[in-house]
Amino acid sequence: MSDLILNKLFSLKEQIAVVTGGSGVLGGAMARGLALAGARVVVLGRNEARASAVVAEITANGGESMAVLADVSDRSQLEVARDKIIQRWGQIDILVNSAGGNIPAATITPDATIFDMPHTAFEEVVSLNLLGTLLPSQVFGQAMVEKKQPHGCIINISSMSAIRVISRVVGYSAAKAGIDNFTRWLAVELAQKYGDGMRVNAIAPGFFIGEQNRDLLLNADGSLTERGQKIIEHTPAGRFGKPDELLSTLIWLCSPGSSFINGVVVPVDGGFSIYSGV
Repeated sequence: MSDLILNKLFSLKEQIAVVTGGSGVLGGAMARGLALAGARVVVLGRNEARASAVVAEITANGGESMAVLADVSDRSQLEVARDKIIQRWGQIDILVNSAGGNIPAATITPDATIFDMPHTAFEEVVSLNLLGTLLPSQVFGQAMVEKKQPHGCIINISSMSAIRVISRVVGYSAAKAGIDNFTRWLAVELAQKYGDGMRVNAIAPGFFIGEQNRDLLLNADGSLTERGQKIIEHTPAGRFGKPDELLSTLIWLCSPGSSFINGVVVPVDGGFSIYSGV
């Protein structure tokens, strides 16, 4: 009986999922997790070799997957990608907007101030994260609402920097705060116009070691940097997250078990967002 309940509530069998930034550390973990839950997974990214490597892992474990190359800031590339997916699998049910990141020029170094940052760098990182969430939501979301019975789930990726002041990362923080607002706005928009089968939610990861933040948080010998130590001190769990620890929340938000959950931002952060430091 328990297996029947789990399959009814949390299975993603026959669902077609697109993961932008699916070749990255967190995006790759989420792509593999969706496949384990039964979804057919599209790993969308700009690096063919890395995307293909994630696909190979998924297929080696018995899943179905395909790599599609596209830049999330280019609508025409996304439209071509969408058409390829529809041609092969007929529909799109899930979109995970995992693509994003930061750039050095939009980060305030310890010896600089906000007045030193070029506004073009701020624009670039906001575009990468916020526009890079908007455009896939428009392109792939349209495929969801054009079904005979509109049905689909969009998951955006927020950040602790959207809700807490994280020093230095000004552009990234502004972009992720925008994603929180866009998540709630789009949730209302799609549900009101296309019905309760369309849902939009977000996950706000705490601190996970990835390609972009590794050198900020860890020294070459694996010990904590000063910034890394401060983060651990303000994380009640006392450690960084592991990519697979995002999967249960992701699968839950994509599954029938969360059919009445819409417009929320779920922290997966080891308690960082609730701890005052005292």
